[in-house]
Amino acid sequence: MKLSIETNFKDVARQLKTLQADIASKATASALNKTVAQAKTAMGREITSEFNISAADVRDKLRIKRATARGGLVNIEAVLEAATKNGRGRGLNLIRFLERSTSLAQARKRGKAGTQNQLHVQIKRTGGKKALGSAFIGNKGRTVFVRVGKERLPIKALTTIDVAQMFNTKRINAKVVQMIEAKFPTIFANEVRYFTERFNSRAG
Repeated sequence: MKLSIETNFKDVARQLKTLQADIASKATASALNKTVAQAKTAMGREITSEFNISAADVRDKLRIKRATARGGLVNIEAVLEAATKNGRGRGLNLIRFLERSTSLAQARKRGKAGTQNQLHVQIKRTGGKKALGSAFIGNKGRTVFVRVGKERLPIKALTTIDVAQMFNTKRINAKVVQMIEAKFPTIFANEVRYFTERFNSRAG
């Protein structure tokens, strides 16, 4: 997730041109870092409100690249992104989405091959539960599998979308961008005031 000051914050861009260079770069970097930290919190909240996934699982995948004041204004940026492997998301195993009313111990019992009970998952909070047919839990309770064919082997893990894909859901992404656009100018103004006062106190 990247936003351009020139494009998204034109009033901020104009103000930057009037500031002393050191104040401009420090205030910008600090404002970006504070804004992106709030964006991370908002992104986690939006994802967990739509998808039936724990906040801890989401936080583990969201990453921030902090801005620094070194190198001039042209090189200042802060980035919020969802961690991926080799540029690609890795699907989440359905074990994370087992119905919350069922304990893992119960799910393991239900998921044993040959039982009549089925595992159920719920991907979205507003959607219904989905039965997984003959799926079962293996890998010491960490993975939901299904057999490929009628024989005991081979088996394959059952996965669904990962946090990176949730991150890029248009509705979620748009709400977080809206929050950033609303808050960044105020945060920036506060940082400009802080660094200006600090500069003046030192100069005096």
